[in-house]
Amino acid sequence: MTDASTDDTPDILSPEVVKNTLYLIDGSGYIFRAYHALPPMNRGDGTPVNAVFGFSAMLMKLVEEIDAQHLAVIFDSARETFRNEIYPAYKAQRPEPPEDLRPQFSIIRDAVRAFNVPSIEMPGFEADDLIATYAKEARAKGMDVVIVSSDKDLMQLVRDGVTMLDPIKNRPIGPDEVMEKFGVAPDKVVDVQSLAGDSVDNVPGVPGIGVKTAAQLITDYGDLETLLARATEIKQPKRRESLIEYAEQARISRELVKLRDDVPLEVSVDQLEVKDPEHATLLSFFEENNFKRLVARLQALEVQEGEAPSSLGMAAEIAPSETAYETVVEEADLKRWIAAAMEAGTVAVDTETTSLNAMSAKLVGISLSVEAGKACYIPVGHGAGDGADQGNLLDAPTERPKQIDKKRALELLKPMLEDSSVLKVGHNMKYDWLIFRRHGIEVAPVDDSMLISYVLEGGLHGHGMDELAELHLDHKTIPFKEVAGSGKDQVTFDKVPLDKATEYAAEDADITGRLHRLLKPRLRESHVLTLYETVERPLVPIIGEMERAGIKVDREVLADLSKDFARRMGEYELDIYKLAGREFNIGSPKQLGEILFDELGLQGGKKGKTGAYATGAEVLEALATQHDLPAKILEWRQLAKLKSTYADTLVEQINPETGRVHTAFAMAATSTGRLSSSDPNVQNIPVRTEEGRRIRRAFVAEKGHRLLSVDYSQIELRIVADIGGIEALRQAFRDGIDIHAMTASQVFGVPLDQMDPMTRRKAKAINFGIIYGISGFGLARQLGVEQGEAAAYIRAYFERYPGIRDYMDRAKAEAKKQGYVTTLFGRRCHVPGITDKNPARRAFAERQAINAPIQGTAADIIKRAMIRLPAALEKASLKARMLLQVHDELLFEVPEAEIEKTSALVREVMEGATRPVLELSVPLVAEAGVGDDWEAAH
Repeated sequence: MTDASTDDTPDILSPEVVKNTLYLIDGSGYIFRAYHALPPMNRGDGTPVNAVFGFSAMLMKLVEEIDAQHLAVIFDSARETFRNEIYPAYKAQRPEPPEDLRPQFSIIRDAVRAFNVPSIEMPGFEADDLIATYAKEARAKGMDVVIVSSDKDLMQLVRDGVTMLDPIKNRPIGPDEVMEKFGVAPDKVVDVQSLAGDSVDNVPGVPGIGVKTAAQLITDYGDLETLLARATEIKQPKRRESLIEYAEQARISRELVKLRDDVPLEVSVDQLEVKDPEHATLLSFFEENNFKRLVARLQALEVQEGEAPSSLGMAAEIAPSETAYETVVEEADLKRWIAAAMEAGTVAVDTETTSLNAMSAKLVGISLSVEAGKACYIPVGHGAGDGADQGNLLDAPTERPKQIDKKRALELLKPMLEDSSVLKVGHNMKYDWLIFRRHGIEVAPVDDSMLISYVLEGGLHGHGMDELAELHLDHKTIPFKEVAGSGKDQVTFDKVPLDKATEYAAEDADITGRLHRLLKPRLRESHVLTLYETVERPLVPIIGEMERAGIKVDREVLADLSKDFARRMGEYELDIYKLAGREFNIGSPKQLGEILFDELGLQGGKKGKTGAYATGAEVLEALATQHDLPAKILEWRQLAKLKSTYADTLVEQINPETGRVHTAFAMAATSTGRLSSSDPNVQNIPVRTEEGRRIRRAFVAEKGHRLLSVDYSQIELRIVADIGGIEALRQAFRDGIDIHAMTASQVFGVPLDQMDPMTRRKAKAINFGIIYGISGFGLARQLGVEQGEAAAYIRAYFERYPGIRDYMDRAKAEAKKQGYVTTLFGRRCHVPGITDKNPARRAFAERQAINAPIQGTAADIIKRAMIRLPAALEKASLKARMLLQVHDELLFEVPEAEIEKTSALVREVMEGATRPVLELSVPLVAEAGVGDDWEAAH
């Protein structure tokens, strides 16, 4: 599997590869572990089922938690294999399985089928050989492999991209664990086993040599054959004689312990895809075997929006009867919580700081929770502080309350936060990830309950923790103002007393964990797990790094802009006073409304609930045809906004440590999947006006670098052509024809070689207007024509491209039927007002339903590109940094010498971002520009 890179080597960080992990479950090995771990259990007809229950519980947990796209359970087929031909005594002494285990083998295979998981076995080979072969095949396809087993014989397979997972202890097994077990690296395990033998499997080995001695010998001599060839050099007489006498026996043992990786597979790796189990089938299997706990667990996972949890188990996980929050100020207590997190394998994490801006915030404390109702708060920056974190406080307490030194606390937390076997759950995890990143900790892997909610119900409600806690848990969280005050009396969190801080902060971690337990299972039920795992979750560190990088702004350019805007605003003010007949507060909507409608007598004035006239942009644009004053007001407002929002404010937003501006990207703010930004909002800088473009000139590259802007050309129109099935538009895009001229030719009957700019402009307005469900009135105002003429344009457009109308009707019908529409990648965009009785609100919702799949698909595509780009750049040894994402554009800071290669690579990755999941019927085109500032690059 490859991405759109410059060769056929898989992009190891692309979502298709990272998330395309093959899990191979050692079914035979686990059966015996489950059998011996659990007490006897019998179902109604007396059949023993303890091993079946243990196996089913393990498989259920694994299927819920893993991020794999491929999974299989591998079983032994029979006792006799090719190894018995090599050495007839192999496993000959093994006793027959216990009587109460034998009938469970077939039931366990039934369990695997009930879970809809592939079950593989092959006569003549052991399960371990099949696992070795599948691991080899999977790695050849660029997939990672996780072998679910703790069997020492499988440890020889551990290598780059192949790890093991002990399902009982939930402990990963990698090279370090293999070294601990055998005293050698995985590639030398076979040699050690060949010498030490295995009494359980009746592998003879060399008498008198155990694992420890074998490891030392192989370390000293490199491999088995070298050791046997130089056995006469061994100083210990008994050891030397054994190695010489039993050399051939060691070689036979090697053939017995070495796993075959060339088994002729009857089922390919590609056929081992994870599929959702049929709920009814799985429930029937659990009920038939009297697995009440698993029935309750399955029903709990089926909890739907607005319904109460259907089992006491789930209820306890999301609504414990009581809470216990602890303030951790001793290292021993912190180590205890870290150990609990390691043991649990999942921990909710939250940070408390002094600012909402992660790049300027000072870390005050950390909270952890591993089970519902229990959490801790670890203060590290309360009170007088430690210099750097507290030096900016004007009235910090004179005494610092007892707490663990921040550096020491982070030193203790770092291994757990970076441990790949421990899932760290946050709510808006990007913020916490960035806080830890600034302190040298790269938190991974992560889950985000906010993003899970967003993927499930984007557009239906907000996704803040407080709102979700009340919505899903019927729990009202402690308001921030209750612990920190409000208004001018509000203090930063480092000044909050520890008892109050603990209740507030620990609750955050606790609620985050509860939301995660409730919402994560719904991703699979709602068929949006892939979207979350391949788009939203991998994007957390990507955007975190973008925010961390920031972008340089030129103070002098901003100062000049501020002066120029102020001068021009003054000129506009004189014109406005003259047109109004008197001076007034131009920034006051109330005074402006009185001037326009009461004094000048303009038509169309409407008063709101406050009694003041509405004077928004749409009102002023409509009034501009009656009088010159509204147009001047609009110009003045634009300058005032640009001056206050950017020219004046950007200088204040420069981070003193980095000298750059660090915008914050919101990942769960829009209904379509688009990102939004703030502090500053780089996505709202107008690009169609000279003033807006001048703002972009203030964003500059560092010395020795240039800015590279790459954006998708007409991506939303291309998506319209694809999903609307409009062959004429598809072909135009394939042929590289000017799409607006093409539309003008099709709609207005003007040959392409006779196209005039005005006709093309009309077609362009229609093309983009259709995406947003524009009305005849809206198009008429945009083009400056009569409403009837604009309506005629729209009718002609639909007649020429009937697929557009069909798509719009389908989108509205889909939204009305299920309450949401979907993008080509399965993102659900909820449209809550689609059945509103108010015609205006319903019409607005219908326009949303039409636009959301288009805009949302475009958002999904650029997100997929963003996820692939850092790895692609690193692979190509390019040092470019991704700084900003603005709708369909990505902005990079690139060393001057690498511009050409970086531009080509970024364009290639962006143009291939849909593959291999989706092949559009039209090509994606990414266009690049380079400059010393953002405007020049764009």
